[in-house]
Amino acid sequence: MMSMARGTALLLTQGRPVSGFDSGFRALATGQWLLLPAPTLIMLGVYAAAHFLLTRTRFGLYTYAMGGNEQATHLAGINVFFHKTAIYVLSGCTSAVAAIVLTARLNSAQPIAGIAYELDAIAATVIGGTSLMGGQGTLVGTLIGALIMGVLKNGLNLLGVSSFLQQIIIGGVIIAAVLFDTLVKQRRS
Repeated sequence: MMSMARGTALLLTQGRPVSGFDSGFRALATGQWLLLPAPTLIMLGVYAAAHFLLTRTRFGLYTYAMGGNEQATHLAGINVFFHKTAIYVLSGCTSAVAAIVLTARLNSAQPIAGIAYELDAIAATVIGGTSLMGGQGTLVGTLIGALIMGVLKNGLNLLGVSSFLQQIIIGGVIIAAVLFDTLVKQRRS
């Protein structure tokens, strides 16, 4: 689906960026409220809603259960297909919010924007303590992982490290986080 969406974006825009958005739209990235930047408020709102959903609802409980053992969750009478589909829909919605904020920030809709961001998202969640084996992780940990990834990328930029070498370093960080997660899981077993 990701490939189809990217291809559709390239087809509709003929590979060219779309720019010149209304100032009201750009305020999503440049505005402030209570001395906080609008993107920060949007992020806090999304995190608060997701935290509530994951920690205070059956949907969140089922999500963690499916991550821990999908077959056992199904045998417990939970409609795994429905919940998995809902998780993907919510993931798409949060990606759309991020894309809207990025577009407002750049004042340009780039049809190729966000390529490889999915790897950054995986890295942030694993660094934040989410297990790739499922059933374990928190939004706070993911936020901390995202902050670590942001500091790492910003630091590499400030040091003048080439973008090619940055990809190698970030790939190494992802591998190290996955290996660490695997070793911790093996020691617990």
